[in-house]
Amino acid sequence: MFSKFAYYILVLPLSYLPLCVLYLFTDFFYLLLLLFIPYRKKVVRQNLQRSFPSKNKQEIKKIERQFYRHFTDILAEGIKNLTISKKTLSKRLVVENKEIMEQLYHSKKSVLLVSGHYNNWEWLITSQNTLFQHQAMGIGMPLTSKFWDKKINERRSRYEMKVVNSKNLKESITQENENPIAILILSDQSPSDSRKSYWMNFLNQETAVLFGTEQMAHEYNFAVVFFKMIKVKRGHYKMVLELITDTPKQLNWGEITEAHTHQLENLINEKPQFWIWSHKRWKRDIPTDLNELKMEQKAKFENRYKRDFD
Repeated sequence: MFSKFAYYILVLPLSYLPLCVLYLFTDFFYLLLLLFIPYRKKVVRQNLQRSFPSKNKQEIKKIERQFYRHFTDILAEGIKNLTISKKTLSKRLVVENKEIMEQLYHSKKSVLLVSGHYNNWEWLITSQNTLFQHQAMGIGMPLTSKFWDKKINERRSRYEMKVVNSKNLKESITQENENPIAILILSDQSPSDSRKSYWMNFLNQETAVLFGTEQMAHEYNFAVVFFKMIKVKRGHYKMVLELITDTPKQLNWGEITEAHTHQLENLINEKPQFWIWSHKRWKRDIPTDLNELKMEQKAKFENRYKRDFD
């Protein structure tokens, strides 16, 4: 009952307000976060210190303040995303080099469009099917609240983005086998199983990385395109595409994962305030037999996709 009340009486009506008015609310919320409500401050501070060991306390605190400033902007933009129009989205999110996706589409090549929770990913989810000729598809991670899960995904898919459950992904891909698709993947979440993760150095620490992008690329022979989401100014973003590979079967175990993760790392190092530092990204323990695990993973991968390495 409370979820319905919050959605219909508070959040949805707010989304019809101009973005400049929503920013006024979140400006106030930013001050609350900074001065009175230490939202995950310990997590944010620890993540920053571990990721940038060479930075001093003043530098870490500066990034922290900039992060909370950006975080509240993302809240305003997330609320606006519920009702934002195609026309407004097209002005606020533009693609700099769309020709990369156009060439892949005309070659009938499906794509894994990969990046992380950097800058505004919600506007991309909503507008992806209007930006590219590929049928847009997103892998939905169910929210705890069934009500909010249903409503958020309804809003995300109103411009023909297909949001599918990870359990039904294979079936959904098969159904689209005649049409090139572009699956949006935000690959920087913490994996649920440390022993099924790809372990690598990311932001100066050993990190478990989701391996799904690489596995899908080999399984379905999909191209992999990394996208940079660049903040031009408040409420305006530019998307820049970088082709990682359109021949994944020619690459060895780990190459795709290393490539897109390092691309994200470069973005974060350049402007760290635009990544979501409040997420408990490094909560998985490093396996004590990590070297042996890597050898086992590599052998299984090469055995499964042996045709790729012959």
